[in-house]
Amino acid sequence: MDTKSKNLLMRVGAAAVVLSLAACASPEKTPATAAVAVSHNAVENAVSAGAPELAPTEISAARDKMMRANQALAAKDYKTARELAIQAQADAKLAQSKANSAKATAAADALNEDLRVLRQEVDRANSDQQQ
Repeated sequence: MDTKSKNLLMRVGAAAVVLSLAACASPEKTPATAAVAVSHNAVENAVSAGAPELAPTEISAARDKMMRANQALAAKDYKTARELAIQAQADAKLAQSKANSAKATAAADALNEDLRVLRQEVDRANSDQQQ
């Protein structure tokens, strides 16, 4: 085999390797990886909002789906990873919303109780003045 043929064969081989590597880089990997990262942040935000105490079912579902998304990502099942990550994000947002709603309800209840006590004091002060 002459030098010209060897160079051509090496170029064809190099091109085949590059094409093989390009084919291995799935176009689904980046969106799946990003979705898993976003779901992780959503779960952290929900936990910070008090979801483990105030929305335990929803945060548990989010954590489970996030874990399964990570496993699918590690197994290079990018479509499943992305789908599970999106579901985990939705569950985490629901958990955060429920936690925030529960806190707002508790604050409103406390305010209503304070107003009730204040009204009683005003009524008592008015009745003392009338006597």
